[in-house]
Amino acid sequence: MDKAKRLITFTIFGMAILFSVPTFATEVDDSISSCLKAWGKHPFGNNLEYKTLATSVKVFGIGQNSTDSELTNSPSLVLVNPGVNVMGGTTIELLNPNGWYCLMSNTNVMGGLTIRAHCKAHLASATEGVTVLGASSDIKSVTVMGSTQIELVGCK
Repeated sequence: MDKAKRLITFTIFGMAILFSVPTFATEVDDSISSCLKAWGKHPFGNNLEYKTLATSVKVFGIGQNSTDSELTNSPSLVLVNPGVNVMGGTTIELLNPNGWYCLMSNTNVMGGLTIRAHCKAHLASATEGVTVLGASSDIKSVTVMGSTQIELVGCK
């Protein structure tokens, strides 16, 4: 098996193990705290009620995209569980103009990850990111030989 095939196999296997492990409350608490700190000023005070957007895993283009299309009249804190994309394309849609989206982490290997976010939504990443042989937007993610980009929608 050549080096590229071994790298791909190792990456897929590693991500399958990584994302089959449950997320613990302390990780969630740390993620929310990191995002609130990144935003500085936020409307939530000590009332940290939030919803969680499901994990998005796509391998070779097979899997589900994650979407939050709920429109709220007041600020809504949303924890976006990890997104994983290996050798394909995936889109995460964050369409609530009152959404405050906290991205736990995103991993993109040899593919394209697009985050479609409403123009008025707030985005923050709970983790640091790294890009190797690829292109990445301001959102911190792990991108290896691929691209991560943000597309703003709903701007007038």
